[in-house]
Amino acid sequence: MNYGIVSQEQLERIDALLSDKLIKLGVDCVIIIDMAGNIITAKDNGTCKYDVYSFAALAAGNFATVDAMAKLVGEQEFSLLFHKGQESNIHFSKIDDELLLISMFGRDISLGFLRLNVVDVIEKIRQIWNKR
Repeated sequence: MNYGIVSQEQLERIDALLSDKLIKLGVDCVIIIDMAGNIITAKDNGTCKYDVYSFAALAAGNFATVDAMAKLVGEQEFSLLFHKGQESNIHFSKIDDELLLISMFGRDISLGFLRLNVVDVIEKIRQIWNKR
């Protein structure tokens, strides 16, 4: 999947998908970034106060570090990553070798329910991206 040239229609469809399937679920903020930390798109619930640009850069570094650790233990990759805090949680999931989907959410959403929705969203994003 090469996201290098993305149409406005594709981005609008992906934004609508993120809003319908994740933001309406209760996710505070969702970001799609490339592995260099560049933001492809970001959606939030309107009350989110995250600095998504700094977050995207740090998230890319975090995922690269975990990827290197996976190789050290003999794994090809760890395709998802989860950080749990007292009030906030972060879920990272690979869309493909070039892109990550990052969801930031509170404790009112169960991780299992979020993961089910993320799997569905990623499959639909792949379909949208492959229709050029």
